[in-house]
Amino acid sequence: MAIEASLPTILTVIITALVDSINPCAIGVLILLISVMLATKQSRSRMFLLSSLYIGTVGLIYFLAGLGLVQFLHAIPLVVVMILSISAALVLIAGGLIEIKDCFWYGRGISLHIPEKAVKTIHKMSKKVSIFGIIFLGFFVAAVELPCTGGPYLAITLLLAQNFNATAVLLLALYNVIFVLPLIIIVGIILLGGKIYDVKRWKMKYRGYMRLAIGLVLIFLAWLLIFIANGRINLG
Repeated sequence: MAIEASLPTILTVIITALVDSINPCAIGVLILLISVMLATKQSRSRMFLLSSLYIGTVGLIYFLAGLGLVQFLHAIPLVVVMILSISAALVLIAGGLIEIKDCFWYGRGISLHIPEKAVKTIHKMSKKVSIFGIIFLGFFVAAVELPCTGGPYLAITLLLAQNFNATAVLLLALYNVIFVLPLIIIVGIILLGGKIYDVKRWKMKYRGYMRLAIGLVLIFLAWLLIFIANGRINLG
């Protein structure tokens, strides 16, 4: 006989967002952007403006994409959502195992990362330090990163689609605020006199742990989706 359990949606969202926020790709692009601004001797006020535009654009695009996914998943028949949930769970398990592998053997075999061609485009765009260029960079990074490393976000949208209401929208907004929080912290460190080299060194030192944490959360979310699909777990 199935045992039903109830999990707090807000706790699931916060934990997943915290792990997803330690995202090597989003952090790496911001570090590159700050490095370019430092090299071109931008003022602190302009660095604050351009960094805020980049972070705001990434957060907004992620939020709108998530909102669209939640609305779509809520509108389609429940049986289709169940099939999608199980399919997504299998993909998340595969992604989680790849992330865990990268913790110990990064770069060997298959890895989840932004395609090399897109990385080169991002590097070129980062050198165009203008308001329009930064907004477009944020849009491009979010659009490219979402399908490549957006496993946790996909899982959360599937969970929130189970009961789409104003609370779900607020939780989605909370997720995205937490997602960009490390980016805000990095900008704050640099503007307060921190060295970009120290941030780069920190990112490289803990990259493996980031991958491990993401991998474990992906597998947990996959388990969660499977048990929600067959009615064993309810989010409340």
